[in-house]
Amino acid sequence: MPSTVASPQIPPAHSLARRLARLRVPLGFAFGAVVLLLARPNWRTLAFGGLVALTGESLRIWAAGHVQKGREVTASGPYRWLGHPLYLGSTVVGIGLAVAAGSLIVAVLVAVYLSMTMTAAIRSEEAELRARFGEQYAAYREGRAAPVARAFSVERAWRNREQRTVAGLLTGWGLLALKAALGL
Repeated sequence: MPSTVASPQIPPAHSLARRLARLRVPLGFAFGAVVLLLARPNWRTLAFGGLVALTGESLRIWAAGHVQKGREVTASGPYRWLGHPLYLGSTVVGIGLAVAAGSLIVAVLVAVYLSMTMTAAIRSEEAELRARFGEQYAAYREGRAAPVARAFSVERAWRNREQRTVAGLLTGWGLLALKAALGL
């Protein structure tokens, strides 16, 4: 006889957020291809956008070197002041690449992509962290967690696979630079 134990119902909004959060990387590649086609970069937009993106990636590296993703709630490094420094860094990287692309339509597409996927990722991650860490995460989000004196670790950033984000940023910027050099 089949079991009649009811499984917990996931609210539709949370389910959609979780799906969007999971799809943000493949969607990023699809958006990236469209962005590359529509981009009109020049050396000035590349330089300024590159500096903005570098600022975002620096924040990401700093954050990745302070957290053990999925295993803890930390109040170390940028997590002392920011709730989601990795997502903020990703957003700044995206803005930088939009500036580097030198196209208003690209800026709109990037804004739509970032607002949808980052919001979904944050909601999904917060739900997981609340479920996994309970009061510890609540204290962190409410600013009641004590700051942690932990040194930045390149090894921790590497374990968090931040080198993939660096490679993606360099590839995106390099393709935009190639497009500018070829006058496409």
